[in-house]
Amino acid sequence: MQRGLNRDLHQNSFWGSSFLAAVLSLLLSLKGEEEEGCLAISGSKAGLCAVLWCSAEVLCGCRWMLGVRALLGLGLLVTSRGVSVLAHRGAYAHVCENTYRASSARQACTMASTIKYLGQEEAQRIDEELFSEYSFSVDQLMELAGLSCATAVTKGYPLQALIKSPPRVLVICGPGNNGGDGLVCARHLKLFGYEPAVLYPKRPNKQLFQNLTTQCEKMEINFLSEMPEADEIDDVYNVVVDAIFGFSFKGAVREPFGGILSTLKKVTIPIASVDIPSGWDVEQGGPDGIQPDMLISLTAPKKAAEHFKGRYHYLGGRFVPPALEKKYGLRLPQYPGTECVYQLS
Repeated sequence: MQRGLNRDLHQNSFWGSSFLAAVLSLLLSLKGEEEEGCLAISGSKAGLCAVLWCSAEVLCGCRWMLGVRALLGLGLLVTSRGVSVLAHRGAYAHVCENTYRASSARQACTMASTIKYLGQEEAQRIDEELFSEYSFSVDQLMELAGLSCATAVTKGYPLQALIKSPPRVLVICGPGNNGGDGLVCARHLKLFGYEPAVLYPKRPNKQLFQNLTTQCEKMEINFLSEMPEADEIDDVYNVVVDAIFGFSFKGAVREPFGGILSTLKKVTIPIASVDIPSGWDVEQGGPDGIQPDMLISLTAPKKAAEHFKGRYHYLGGRFVPPALEKKYGLRLPQYPGTECVYQLS
């Protein structure tokens, strides 16, 4: 009988040792996973450890297990330390992220001060050279410029941050290429989930602009027949895109755009201006004109942008050939990844 008892104890010890080995193996893998940040998997294995531990106690008896509890407790202490280290690493990563953001902001500020700001004539020469020497078409550059404008709007005024729903945006288009950029911008904003409405009071009789208008209409973008009052704009829309006049604008503002700009000076919602705040002198700015919250400079900033005091200044139109950039000493920034806009401030 004694031999049978010893044999049973021996078998229990064997199975207990096996269970203990399994527990220790799980603890070691648990520690390794914590070092890699796999806490969800570690939690399930920790539960399995508890089951195996209880089974080992049943098989071996509590007295035999007393000696190894301390060892297992040490293993648990090691894994707990892993969790603590992970928490520390998480805090460190958060600090690093904030540091990176601050560094990016400083880099953007530095880039804004080193990039070349163009006068009106130089901007016109670059535009003409893009068409004549590099064989870009007007609609090709317009598409890239309009996409850049829509992208900048999504970054400055993301859908989830808008106060009013649905996410309506008022796009005001002028009679020239700046207005064409606005039509393209409205189309892309629609694709991005916004609800643009377009005011296009003076439509040129050119096929390019007719095509852009048709594209918007086919996408069920609403065209307004008249300029809303400032109070209505504030109540209905989240943002106004000012695509009235570009860098080729000179002289006095004619109607109906004089009245439109007067209304825009009264609105309180953000205005995002395309290339130049409409009504501004391309080089001297416009202290008495509209004061946009966002400026989207195209190709390169114009000298008027030095007087911009809004929150967001983006550079768009990632299409300038390196040889042309070098010729005019533009010192353009390196766009991140596949982005079509670069935040200057």
